[in-house]
Amino acid sequence: MIPGWPYSMVAVLEPGRTSWALPLDAVRLGPGDDLAAVTAAQVRDVVTRLIAAGHWREGDPDIMVIFDAGYEPARLAWLLRDLPVQVTGRLGTNRVLRLPPPPRRPGQMGRPVRHGPEVRLAADAARPDPDAETSTVTSRYGTATACSRNRAHPKLKGPRRPGRPPVPAACHRRHPDPAHRRSPAP
Repeated sequence: MIPGWPYSMVAVLEPGRTSWALPLDAVRLGPGDDLAAVTAAQVRDVVTRLIAAGHWREGDPDIMVIFDAGYEPARLAWLLRDLPVQVTGRLGTNRVLRLPPPPRRPGQMGRPVRHGPEVRLAADAARPDPDAETSTVTSRYGTATACSRNRAHPKLKGPRRPGRPPVPAACHRRHPDPAHRRSPAP
């Protein structure tokens, strides 16, 4: 690998609380490459090899594919929709999601509303109430709270392109207790 060149990496993560990762594939991104298209082709190749090697069979749980904040998980889910994968991704705080539109009222005139309220992921943004919320006490991070908004989709920029409908998904947000800090090891 050459420092400064962008790469798309695929690695296997160990289950449980560990930091071990095994790199499986690396692709260098060219200046004009579409990150989502290159990544989808790369993940498709890795999943196909895993299936051919017998590491996934019909009836097994879907393969979990996790992306960092630089990727578009909704678009990748659409591009990988024919594979046995569950796409999960971390969204940047600059992202805006849209909730589904409210149902039409009887006798309502005019064009139907396309989108419901916006959900801004910025820390100080006001948000609609979540569909589900839970909290638990952890030994490492104090009280952690998670909330979910179902059927949220990314706010698309520009005109809608054919073949790229909004992919409804669940948006989860974790809130570790900021007052709880790990003490340094003795």
